[in-house]
Amino acid sequence: MASNNVAQFATELKMPADLLLTQLRAAGVDKSSASDPLSKEDKDKLLSHLRRSHGAAPDGEKKKITLTRKETTEIKQADATGKSRTIQVEVRKKRTFIKRDEPAVETAAPASAAPVVDEAEQARRAEEAQRQAELLARQEAELREKQERLAKLEAEKAAQAKAMAEAEEARRREEEDKTRREKEAASSAAEASADAAKRRAEAEEAKRKAAEADAKAAAERAAATERARRAVEEEVAQIKAMMNAPRRVMKAPEPAPAPAPQAKAQEGTLHKPADKKPGDKPADKKPAPGDKKSIKSANVSSTWQDDAKKRNAIKTRGPGAPSGGRDGWRSGPRGRRSSHDDQRESNFQVPTEAVIKDVHVPETITVAELAHKMAVKASEVIKHMMKLGQMVTINQVLDQETAMILVEEMGHKAYAAKLDDPEALLEESGPHTDAEALPRAPVVTVMGHVDHGKTSLLDYIRRAKVAAGEAGGITQHIGAYHVESARGIITFLDTPGHEAFTAMRARGAKATDIVILVVAADDGVMPQTKEAIAHAKAAGVPIVVAINKIDKQGANTDRVTQELIAEGVVPEAYGGEAPFVPVSAKTGQGIDDLLENVLLQAEVLELKAPVDAMAKGLVIEAKLDKGRGPVATVLVQTGTLKRGDVVLAGSSYGRVRAMLDENGKNIAEAGPSIPVEIQGLTEVPAAGEEVMVMGDERKAREIALFRQGKFRDVKLAKQQAAKLENMFEQMGEGEVKNLPMIIKADVQGSQEAIVHAMQKLSTEEVRVQIVHAAVGGISESDVNLAVASKAVIIGFNTRADASARKLAETSGIDIRYYNIIYDAVDEIKAAMSGMLAPEKRENTLGLVEIRQVIHVSKVGSIAGCYVLDGLVRRGAQVRLLRNNVVAWTGELDSLKRFKDDVREVKAGFECGLTLKNFNDIQEGDQLEVFEVQEVARTL
Repeated sequence: MASNNVAQFATELKMPADLLLTQLRAAGVDKSSASDPLSKEDKDKLLSHLRRSHGAAPDGEKKKITLTRKETTEIKQADATGKSRTIQVEVRKKRTFIKRDEPAVETAAPASAAPVVDEAEQARRAEEAQRQAELLARQEAELREKQERLAKLEAEKAAQAKAMAEAEEARRREEEDKTRREKEAASSAAEASADAAKRRAEAEEAKRKAAEADAKAAAERAAATERARRAVEEEVAQIKAMMNAPRRVMKAPEPAPAPAPQAKAQEGTLHKPADKKPGDKPADKKPAPGDKKSIKSANVSSTWQDDAKKRNAIKTRGPGAPSGGRDGWRSGPRGRRSSHDDQRESNFQVPTEAVIKDVHVPETITVAELAHKMAVKASEVIKHMMKLGQMVTINQVLDQETAMILVEEMGHKAYAAKLDDPEALLEESGPHTDAEALPRAPVVTVMGHVDHGKTSLLDYIRRAKVAAGEAGGITQHIGAYHVESARGIITFLDTPGHEAFTAMRARGAKATDIVILVVAADDGVMPQTKEAIAHAKAAGVPIVVAINKIDKQGANTDRVTQELIAEGVVPEAYGGEAPFVPVSAKTGQGIDDLLENVLLQAEVLELKAPVDAMAKGLVIEAKLDKGRGPVATVLVQTGTLKRGDVVLAGSSYGRVRAMLDENGKNIAEAGPSIPVEIQGLTEVPAAGEEVMVMGDERKAREIALFRQGKFRDVKLAKQQAAKLENMFEQMGEGEVKNLPMIIKADVQGSQEAIVHAMQKLSTEEVRVQIVHAAVGGISESDVNLAVASKAVIIGFNTRADASARKLAETSGIDIRYYNIIYDAVDEIKAAMSGMLAPEKRENTLGLVEIRQVIHVSKVGSIAGCYVLDGLVRRGAQVRLLRNNVVAWTGELDSLKRFKDDVREVKAGFECGLTLKNFNDIQEGDQLEVFEVQEVARTL
């Protein structure tokens, strides 16, 4: 259902309407109540607002990401008894990374080339590093303070906006109340003078001006708040820019060229002489004392991102592991200390921004699949759904709109998926535009009420006894035939007229070009006649009325014509568009005129269809044959269907192995408007499905499997919803009796009609539960299902095989066979009537007056009575009336006349009686004697 207002959209999102209204107002959509209309532009504004509110820039880039790390360790501790206990210790760390520009840090010179620095220079550098650290700490504190101030300003702005909205709502309500009171005063005092009207106009003008002034003041306040917020944001941005600016790096001086060894010795440097003795280590193996200071000063000036990289790049094993030095790290066989650039070998990359994914959302998707597409945990998705006001599980199915809003809520980009939908291939193929359209035969559907002569009329046209082979003379299938006349070929579809076959009549009207409406001249317009007219008008096809049975006594064509005019079918003689032809299916009178009118209508329609193209058609009927497998009656609408073509029919596919016409003869191909029976499908297709020829069997199988999965998901969702609804209904109404049934029919249309007729019998007390309904014979698996569900098996024009009959006899399963839908509906209705609780009716027997009360020990109080009216019977129910008020209701314990126990006492006689478990009787009381009878109920 399309969402037209805020309430319907909130229901589809499964969230409160107040929360949705708050989000819409924050997004700039002015909606005040849940009944306000909602357009697609309003939804787009809401999605854009959700993107912005979750940190996304206008270009979709995020500037901040938060990482959470959890570590769990165990500690063993011994208690007073000496037993050791294991304690789980969990440490949680949370770090927020902000994207900044990488500072240009110049690397210090290698350790081997660093010059000698004196102690004073080292102290100065350490003091400079300490000052820089303190400055960085102060800047971070100021940044946090500014952020807190900004958050406080935003909270104040939200509070002001909320207060303004509440004030506006109160003002609007006050205006509505005032308007309503003014209207009531105006209606009660219609003779008010013109001066009063002028005063009201002045008051309304003053009120409007006051409202405009309030709105202007509110806008000024909002602008002032916005200016303050922008000022704080600019100050925070300046602080961020200052912090992200490159730090001044303490750079070591350039190394001077090394003098000769003799010069070094003369100058008195700290290096050893150049002449080395055997066994001395090279000078570059041991770094100078100033190396650590220079490296540390360079590291102090690096950003905190570099510090995080350094901490995460530490190795505990392998060639880069620490080897005992205080600040140095050995890397490689020679054991030289590495500089800051040596950490490039680490595989860890610090995330600097959130990864925004393009999520393609299909029509239905589970929570787990959606989490997988966004590369997040399912618990995060469930958490966001709870924030939206919906409790879901990991396997719950979400609709497309809810899933897209959730994706936008979590910071990703949502798209309506069509990439993994194989049905998009069918849409891309489109109609046959390259083939030439040639004239085709008209498809004519015969519709009308039960027993008005539809099949007999078609029988006379075909010269074949079709009605003789049908049970009770009632058509219960769609029959498709084509006949050749002097002016061309006509295809006829014969639809059943019983009320249960509504879907079959609608299917026939959808596939047809012209409708022949058969009305009996002696019966007139009936309910199914009106329904056939409605189907024909809904399909937009012309109607040709055949007034049948004109040779029968009591036929009145004028009455039928007037009744059809009342239903909107106007004859051509009265200026309408529907030809009225009186016919007789028994004598053949008027048949030629009927066919002439049908062909005339076909010429006016100019029916054309491509012939040299891949065929497309409609499944008219389908069944499961024991020897041939799934068999479908297909009406070819466009193209030519050939033997060996790969066809797709709903969730069924296959190659056409055999093709028969309506007479059972094998044919090699069928053009437009020709009905055929095809074999070779994988399963029985649903009646009314579209049939199309595919060029590739793999593609047909892929689309069929996709449709099966979609049908299974929808069916599972409906079953879950039905279970929940049934649970609430049973909680509210008490226990409801169910009649479980398994229905097996010969064709798909009959199965649909029987299921529909059975479900219409359900009431609040007794309900028909269709456990399983399918096409084909009754098998052993059906009996096992009936044993498990305690169901009754209904076989419509089908029979059970030997193994199924034997299992049903041993298991006590009732199998009922029917070939007329009337009998099936009547017997099931009688069975459901027997399940109804009987109705209890109260029947008054007589009235007794107590004239004396005798108290007997160990017996109780005995009433001496006189029967005023009717009779009193032993064991009957009585009511004790005291001053015409019911004081007690119960049962008689004993009834005597003199000393003898009697069965009943009639009016005008005296008797003695006792009441069961009641002794508080007085003289003058009256007893109303009655009995309760149970009467069987019917549906």
